[in-house]
Amino acid sequence: MLRETRHEKLLRILREEGVLPVGEIARRLEVSEATARRDVSDLAEAGRLRRVYGGAVDLPRTEPAERPFAEEEVDDLPAKDAVAAHAAQLVEDGETVLLDIGTTTLRLARRLRGRRLTVVTSSLAVYEELRSDAEVTLVLLGGEVRRNYRSLVGRLTQAALREVYADHAFLGTSGVLPDGRVLDTTEVEVPVKRAMLGAARKTVLLATPRKFPGTGSARVCQATDIDTLITGRACDPAALAAFREADVEVVQV
Repeated sequence: MLRETRHEKLLRILREEGVLPVGEIARRLEVSEATARRDVSDLAEAGRLRRVYGGAVDLPRTEPAERPFAEEEVDDLPAKDAVAAHAAQLVEDGETVLLDIGTTTLRLARRLRGRRLTVVTSSLAVYEELRSDAEVTLVLLGGEVRRNYRSLVGRLTQAALREVYADHAFLGTSGVLPDGRVLDTTEVEVPVKRAMLGAARKTVLLATPRKFPGTGSARVCQATDIDTLITGRACDPAALAAFREADVEVVQV
């Protein structure tokens, strides 16, 4: 592998995982530990990563400005409503469901009103939608408030999710790559989404056609982590190939 190619691969791995010891870097790049140390040293001197004792750490990056939730909420409504309508049909009365942040999951929350369910969420928008509904048992996860996107994040949110087991987790996304990687634009949301993956019997990804490929630089999960994908009929079939190959149930509405 060429030196430049190796460097780009190392930086890509660090962007996904944050930190790696030298031994693991050597294994991933299929080189000796001496070569891995030289690569880390070269990239650290170039200001592209931070060297730490025994390994390397990805450099913190300034996140792009995030659109306010209110602006996102009114975009692409027919597609979001179609996806949400089918998602609501998957939920049976008496179930416990996890609702991720996002505008499509908010559309789903509106379709769950009046039903005998337990809804667990990190979304303040979902909380506001369901808080007056006497039929729904509503559980709001704790955590740090992200006012711009009306969500809860951080260690308290993740800790609370370790005490939850739901029938369905409904996840949103900002983008889905052709290889099946599910992305988010905001890294601080990723640990919460990953915790939701482990807190439900089945995971359903809600992604309108424009989310293929959409946007995002932070990896949430792979197609193999999803049980069902709900998207629109306008979605390019080639974009869904990775999910079908992973035996994910793909529903186009």
